[in-house]
Parts: sequence; C-alpha cells; structure tokens
Amino acid sequence: MKKRIDEILNRISDAAARRGIDGNDITLVAVSKTFSADDIFEVYRCGLRVFGESRLQEANEKIKTLSNLNDIKFHMIGHIQTNKLKLVGSNFSLIHSVDSIYLADKMNRYFESIGKVQEILIQVNLVNEPQKHGVSVNEIDGLINSLIDKNNIILRGLMFIPPFYDDPEKNRINFRNMNKLFENIKVKHKFLKDFNILSMGMSDDFEIAIEEGSNMVRIGTAIFGRR
Repeated sequence: MKKRIDEILNRISDAAARRGIDGNDITLVAVSKTFSADDIFEVYRCGLRVFGESRLQEANEKIKTLSNLNDIKFHMIGHIQTNKLKLVGSNFSLIHSVDSIYLADKMNRYFESIGKVQEILIQVNLVNEPQKHGVSVNEIDGLINSLIDKNNIILRGLMFIPPFYDDPEKNRINFRNMNKLFENIKVKHKFLKDFNILSMGMSDDFEIAIEEGSNMVRIGTAIFGRR
C-alpha cells in the first residue's frame, strides 16, 4: 500500500512540475467508497488525510469508527438526495456534488438549521451526458448567482467527472475546457472570494487533469485496488 501511494504522489509531483507548479499544491482525495474503516486506517497510516465517500450511511459509519483521528477529513463526492440531507450533519469538510439551485437552497436551509457553514463544489456536466449528474455550462451562472445571499454554504470551486474512454488522452480537451470555465468564473463572479478548487482527475487520467489545471484529484482504484 505504501509503495502504491508513494508512486502516486511521485506521479502527481511530476505532472505538477510539467505544469510549472509544486506537487504540494495538489490535494489527493483517496476515494474510499465501498472500502472498510480498516482499509482507510491503513491508508491514513501511510500519510494520506483526505478521503472521498459517495454513500451517506456507509460514510457516516466509517466516520464514527475513525472519529479518534483528529486530522482526518472526509469529502462527499456522490450525489446527495434532498430527503437525505439530515444524514450529512457536520461530517464532511467538502461536498463535491451540488448541481442545482433547488439542492443549494435545501442545503443552505439545512446547514443553517444545524449551525454549520458548509464548503461545496459545483458538479459540472460539461458534455451533457444524460446518465450523469451535474449542472450544464449554460446553467452554471444561474446557480452561482443564486448563492449570493446564502450564508451557510460557501462555493469553493468546480468538480468534473469526464466521459469514459479507453484512451484517457481523449479527455485532455475536456479537462482544458473545464479549466477555462473555472478561470472565466473567477473573473465573472467577483463575489466568490474563496473560489480556488478544480476537482478533476481519477486513477486513469489524473496526470492529464493536473497538466490541464486540476488542483484536486480523486483516486480510488490506484490506491485501494479494484472494488
């Protein structure tokens, strides 16, 4: 496990260097969905601190088990149904998957009710894949503008899940276009003071994603093995 993680960290550093930045500027999220709390602890012992989950009930059980680890962080990377918001609580340092004004409204009210300010990303469906969640490029400005008066959610950036190709290089243009969108939003929406996360890149394509602008990668299989 340690050898695999060290190799991934080296590859992240090399990809960052090709882009002209420091590898430490890239956040590695170890995608631990379907793996046990023991598996997470093993990865934690190897030095990683940020873990990604996609099912609320499963995640909460693991978070409770590992609650003695004060510096561990969990991200919710899966879609959240509004009727399950009560399961979110204060367990996640970042939610990657906000994709509608309706969900943002519900989230803001929920987090206000529990006295928490929650950091979020907007999930973008860049190429309008019907089977995937995410806001379209044409709708993203409306969603961002709806956040202006929301005090209990803070937009930190964007998240993207690319189409699947046997050759990950085919997604380079999509990663590049996501980075352009990310930079354009920074210019267009001046009220976003903490908008600095672009989450894209997984086990098969994270190096390309980093080269094209990602500063947060979500890696599961390359760390934990096949599910």
